[in-house]
Amino acid sequence: MNVFKKAVTGLLKGLLRALSSLPLGFHYAWAGFSAWVLKDLLHYRRDVVVTNLSRSFPDRNYHEIRLLTRQFYRHFGEILAEAIWFGGCRNPERLYKRNLVSFTDMDVLTGAVNAPGVILLASHFGNWELIGGCVAADRSRGHFYDPEFDLNKVIVVHKPLSSEIWEEIMRANRCATATRYGSMNYVGTTEILRHALAHRNSGYVYVFPADQCPYRNSVAEGTVDFLNQKTRTMLGPANLAHKLGFSVLYMSLDRTARGHYDWTFTEICRDASEMAPQAIIEEYYRLLEADINRNPANYLWTHKRWKHK
Repeated sequence: MNVFKKAVTGLLKGLLRALSSLPLGFHYAWAGFSAWVLKDLLHYRRDVVVTNLSRSFPDRNYHEIRLLTRQFYRHFGEILAEAIWFGGCRNPERLYKRNLVSFTDMDVLTGAVNAPGVILLASHFGNWELIGGCVAADRSRGHFYDPEFDLNKVIVVHKPLSSEIWEEIMRANRCATATRYGSMNYVGTTEILRHALAHRNSGYVYVFPADQCPYRNSVAEGTVDFLNQKTRTMLGPANLAHKLGFSVLYMSLDRTARGHYDWTFTEICRDASEMAPQAIIEEYYRLLEADINRNPANYLWTHKRWKHK
């Protein structure tokens, strides 16, 4: 990164840090306005949203799709508000007091946290930007892993943004909540196989957002029926779990009210070497579809999920 980009990055980080220190209620106050700007003023991917919703819910009429579209953009604005506020949570006490996330079915996760490792199949359902800090906040109260578990062994797998500036800003924002227990680590998609092989049988937990359209250089793909459409999938996480005998869990972050999410875990398999990768990914999409059908506006409909080669 050159000097100019470093200066811009530093300036934007400082601005976001100042904004993030304000109460979450303040951020929610402007979330509705930002949703209106994105939907009605900028028309940000509005055609994509309407097309995705219409094809995913063919039984919904025009007015129902319009309502879902409006609800989604409101949710999207609140995701942005929560993400900015989250960047100021450098003390987990702030997250704990706000009670932004509560955990259920924790025994499913704690029972799977052992060697050789765990893969958490996440998605863009809820607010994925909250994953790292909320884990740290809850663990500081003894509600996450046992005291011997090293939070630094939780790895979030992500595809780096094309902009160096925003990649650095978002990485800093996501890793804001560092505690004496450690903090979340982010590893790029091109590095994850090397990391997993180097640390096999070490009890690492890998968080994979697995609902994207396969990348252009993806070599392992499958197809599933998802939301009434034939859907190309990334088999990479399932193949990795199968090869190394990891446990695989589905992770859901469901918005139950404004300012609150329920975080749940569902076991897909305890030893993935005994389950075919295609079967793992099919079960993942079945669970994700059930979540979306229950709360459609909670999903990221701006994503161009059903792209063709």
